[in-house]
Formats: sequence, C-alpha cells, structure tokens
Amino acid sequence: MIAPDSFKGSLLSPKVAEAMEEGVIRGCPGARVVKKPLADGGEGTVDCLVEAMGGRYVDAEVMDPLMRPIRAKFGVIDDERGIKTAVIETAAASGLPLLQEKERNPWHASSYGTGQLIVHALDQGCRRMILGLGGSATSDGGAGILQALGIRLLDAEGKDLPPGGGALARLERIETGGRDARLDETEFTLASDVNNLLLGERGAVRVFAPQKGADPDMVEKLELNLTHYVDILEKVAAVSVRNLPGSGAAGGIASVFLSLFKGTMNHGIDLVMDTIGLNDVLPGTDLVITGEGKMDGQTLSGKAPAGVARRAGRFQVPVIAVVGSIGDDLGGVQDIGIEAVFSIINRPMELNEAITESYDLIVQTTEQIMRVYRLNNP
Repeated sequence: MIAPDSFKGSLLSPKVAEAMEEGVIRGCPGARVVKKPLADGGEGTVDCLVEAMGGRYVDAEVMDPLMRPIRAKFGVIDDERGIKTAVIETAAASGLPLLQEKERNPWHASSYGTGQLIVHALDQGCRRMILGLGGSATSDGGAGILQALGIRLLDAEGKDLPPGGGALARLERIETGGRDARLDETEFTLASDVNNLLLGERGAVRVFAPQKGADPDMVEKLELNLTHYVDILEKVAAVSVRNLPGSGAAGGIASVFLSLFKGTMNHGIDLVMDTIGLNDVLPGTDLVITGEGKMDGQTLSGKAPAGVARRAGRFQVPVIAVVGSIGDDLGGVQDIGIEAVFSIINRPMELNEAITESYDLIVQTTEQIMRVYRLNNP
C-alpha cells in the first residue's frame, strides 16, 4: 500500500503516490499496488478526498487574504443517498502561499474568501462540509468568514469592520440576524493537525502569527484584539470556545464553527484515513510505503506518516518512509513503527533543483527500496 502525504511546495499526495507506484513496479514487477494518498487537513486535503471518493471539483471566484479576486477550487462528493458533502481548504482562498513574502501581514489578512467558498458550496446543495484548517495567512479568528456568511461585525458607530485581525479591537457588537439561513441545516467537520488553544502562549497568535509576517509588537496587539473579539463572540454564542483544543487552528477560524455553527473538531489525518477506508486495505498488505516533504521529530505531532504507522501497527504491517529531507530525532518516528526512512536526495543539489526533479527522484528511490525488499522477499 502506498499512502504518502504531500511533499509541500512540490507535489500533492496523489502525484507522490503515482511516482511511488511507478517506482514499486520498476523495482518489483507484478506487485499489486493500492494507492491511498493522504492529507492531514492542510494542503492536498481536497485532492486527496475528491480522488478517493470519486468527487468533482468546483471552481469559484473569491477574495484572497488581501481581498483581491482569485479563482479557488473546492470538492463536492455525492454519496449513494444523494447527500452532497463539500471539501474545502482554508488555504485555497485564505492561504499563506497566495501571498508574496513581503505581503504577509495578519493585521490586514482576512478569512473572507473561505467564507465565500462556503457560500458557493451551499449554492451547490452541500449541507455537510469538511473544512481543512491549515496554511492560513490570517489571525482574524474567522471574522472574515462570518462577514462573508452575512453576519455583521460592527464598531461603536455601527459601521462594518474592515478586514483583518487589526480591526478586531474596534469590535462593539456582532449581529447574526442576516446570516445565511442554510447554515442552520449544515454540519461542519473540522480537520486539523494542531490542537492549539485560541489564546495564550500556545494560542493562535503567539505560535502562528510570526510565521504569517507578524513582528513581536504586532503579535502582542493581535493577541489583545483576538481576546476582545472572543469575549464578544462567546457572549453572542452563549458558549465558551477559548479553552477547546484546536480552537486556535487556522488563525482561530475553528472558533467560529465551534461556537456559532454545528462544528466538530477532528484530528485531520484520522478523519482522512477513516474517510478513504485505510483500515479496509491494511489486512493482507505486505508493506506500506508512506512519506512527506521532511521527516523529523515533528512528524509525531499528528502528521500523516505517523498516523499511517500507528494504523499499520495494528495489523503488524511494516512501514517504510520516502521523504524529501531527513531532520533530527528520527528515534521517535521509528518507535511508532516506521522501520526505515529514505531521502530522495541522491547528490548535492539546491532546493529548487530537488523540487523540480522530485517526481523522478521519488520514482528512483522507491525503485531501489523495492529491489532491496525483493532480496528478502523473493
């Protein structure tokens, strides 16, 4: 079984799986290969689930984090009962990769475009939605999403707040009367690989805002702004979300779905593995090949290869990882069942060169692994 995550910045998981399959067949002709490309709620979640479940893509015009028009896609999956499920990545409309490095600024960045994708999904008849919470450029606590869904965020003069986390300090009240009525019959399944709280030292701002362009002074101001915003949000929702694990995901976007909507938080990789039926394939599997762009001790914190290894361990199936690069502290990874880790880098090369050649490098590495595997399994 081939079950990799994306190689971030290079190949999405379905393409990684394709390269691995090619390598397996070259190194072990006649092998029966089952591909189960994965994602953990971040980049590649839409592609992973749409391909696995036979869904379709919908293209829509939305606003990027700086409120400029772009095209973004989401997935729609129809089940045998005719129920439509949308698969949406916050990164598609509100993601950090949509901005140049000099443009990154969570003071102004908004999640509005993600809210627009939800509206488009509602227009498609979707009343179940899987939201992948990863890679956002925002620290607005989902305020932009609320505005896109018809909920008004007003200042003391009754004016709508402008986009971004910087404006939250001016929030006076939240008016929900104009919200899209279809939301009342819509369920949101949140998929994330982090369990950070909304506020505090391990919260949405202090941990992630620096990665999105915030300097230390902005971090302190954004933390105060988000605290003020959540104080008002919790009064309107009549529920406390600030201490819920995962509420800080995607710049706090998770908090609005856990408070104002029918939202449930899920461990991203487990949600994806359950949805694509990974456990149905593992019995009888001889070997699992997984992978990701970089493997190190952080892999244990909820990333796809760790999830695969734990599942495979239940069926005593060995796991080998093919990765872009190898970091520190692989001991913990091997303790959970990843028997060996192989980097695709086969000579000194620049990062851009490795990214450009990643498909071929994955093929070559996987082929060599299978040739060695055949020595012990003729």
